[in-house]
Amino acid sequence: MDKPNIILEKTFLFSLRIIELCNVLEENRKYAIANQLLRSGTSIGANIREAQNAESQQDFIHKFKIASKEAEETMYWLDLCLYSRDYPNTETEKEELLSIIYIINTIIGTMKKKLENGKNEKMRE
Repeated sequence: MDKPNIILEKTFLFSLRIIELCNVLEENRKYAIANQLLRSGTSIGANIREAQNAESQQDFIHKFKIASKEAEETMYWLDLCLYSRDYPNTETEKEELLSIIYIINTIIGTMKKKLENGKNEKMRE
């Protein structure tokens, strides 16, 4: 039986939460922020999902770096909501996103080390 992929699960659930938040924003006629947040917030999981079928370790790292950038953009939009009047409180989403960012950065670091160790092994041969 396959081990659960925590980052896939977390980013999928986060995307669902972002969709719900964007629905609330649209109900309150906050269309510009809703569109930006929906795009960047769901793109994190899409890039992680795409990385699962990467053609190489470098491609895998690249997809995760894109996900990391999308996560940072999403954090910006969540901060705007949090500190603007008449916007929903986004502290819960921010906490979830911080957890996701930590995992993404850990995976990137681990893959870079594996890639570097692989290069060092080839040099020794």
